[in-house]
Amino acid sequence: MSYLESQIQRVPSGFAKALHLNWGLILLLIAVACFGFLMLYSVAGGSMTPWVEPQMKRFALGMTLMFIVAFVPIYVWRNLSVLAYLVSLVLLLAVEFFGVVGMGAQRWIDLGFMRLQPSELMKVTLIMLLATYYDVLDVKKTSRPLWVILPLIAIMVPVALVLKQPDLGTSILLMAGGGVVMFAAGVHWLYFAVVICAGVGLVTAVIYSRGTEWQLLQDYQYRRIDTFLNPENDPLGAGYHITQSKIALGSGGFTGKGFMEGTQSRLNFLPEKHTDFIFTTLAEEFGFIGGISLLALYGLIIAFCLVSALRTRDRFSSLLIIGVAATFFFFFAVNMAMVMGLAPVVGVPLPLVSYGGSAMLVLLVAFGLVQSAHIHRPR
Repeated sequence: MSYLESQIQRVPSGFAKALHLNWGLILLLIAVACFGFLMLYSVAGGSMTPWVEPQMKRFALGMTLMFIVAFVPIYVWRNLSVLAYLVSLVLLLAVEFFGVVGMGAQRWIDLGFMRLQPSELMKVTLIMLLATYYDVLDVKKTSRPLWVILPLIAIMVPVALVLKQPDLGTSILLMAGGGVVMFAAGVHWLYFAVVICAGVGLVTAVIYSRGTEWQLLQDYQYRRIDTFLNPENDPLGAGYHITQSKIALGSGGFTGKGFMEGTQSRLNFLPEKHTDFIFTTLAEEFGFIGGISLLALYGLIIAFCLVSALRTRDRFSSLLIIGVAATFFFFFAVNMAMVMGLAPVVGVPLPLVSYGGSAMLVLLVAFGLVQSAHIHRPR
């Protein structure tokens, strides 16, 4: 036992837990959030309202929740994972009956003081459930068909509910996050090959179902696919978003035009500049250097999580951390690919940067789980 460890054992447990926090990860999260505050200040024309102040308050609340979650032993969250998943599922069902409609989609529940998006909560509780499942399951049964079907059902039920809202972006994130946890748990690669083949078949069915009675996607989703393939066909209509996004990205160059000097965002050519397309504002004002700096911070957050997952001896904690890291990765990867024209526009915000409440709060709670696993791992 080192001198430091012997000293930690003499101080109150709460203080000892604070010392064991992954402070590097916390500083990285704060740095990314500061990027968001800076960009929201810029797109508001140099004002703290209407976006910066609410975002700062949400971030402060989210950090508070993160510390609270972190100080609770990880086995408590393991024991609550099934209940948390079921609550999220009930909330998703409640959206069908009591959900608030916004921008053509029914995704939120109005709580009075805020709008809760249950699909964001499901991203975390699904990972918790799968991590618990594979922690309990005998390793020899991991790839047996019966024991593979059960987690697939747990993934596809919320995916179906989210698709009905409709929310294709979140559905993709749910499937991707769940798939990563299954792969990390040791499910045989042949299952994933079958899923990929099924995915190719589904894409084919989606294409050929267009205009028929059994059309699989909404009309606006097909328009997004058309826009993705050839935005120049309708630059002032369906292709407007991605066309203006590319102009903003390209005009930033290597060093950018300067803080609050981006013409696309300041002159309101760039749509959804404070939410889904905020990365283009960053690239226009700070150029390639600003974009790669944010990407480096994201990469470091992933690295910190993976190192923590490798160091823990607890299977549940390891799978949980990997699942959170994977979901976080898909979060920013899909958004960046979307605004650069490398993927269809599916309405995925940039984590900790885009303006929004549910996504930020749930994400910080997820990192609270990562911190809990880090603090309470066997040493």
